[in-house]
Amino acid sequence: METVIVGANSSETAAKAVERAGMVAAKLGARLVVVTAYGTDDIGEIDVGSDTYVVSIAQEANAFAEQTAARLGTEYGILARGVAAKGNPERVILDAAKQFDASVIFVGNVRMQGPGRLLGSVANHIAHHAPCDVYIVKTA
Repeated sequence: METVIVGANSSETAAKAVERAGMVAAKLGARLVVVTAYGTDDIGEIDVGSDTYVVSIAQEANAFAEQTAARLGTEYGILARGVAAKGNPERVILDAAKQFDASVIFVGNVRMQGPGRLLGSVANHIAHHAPCDVYIVKTA
């Protein structure tokens, strides 16, 4: 079975890449892995009234990836799972592509045009280092 990887975060542009990956995975009969990167393992406390909640960035990233995968799985009728890992997005996505033996990686084209391209982008790095095909979704 083919495996599609998509890099995801809560941005509007990433949501476009996620939707395109879900549609293509459904058409291919592929499984989908939604990958989210996070930078730190920080834990914070949030007070709501008399209650205090402990919030972990790692837990939040994992919950986001899993919820996104569950939604896509239901919406497109595909096998989908979410994973989150600490690190820069490029490395996390490339590591997931190797781990899951991906056929294709979907990423958005943010910072690939204009002044941002001089600084580099996640898509540019992935396109040059991926172990598989890369689909760069026009998100901007």
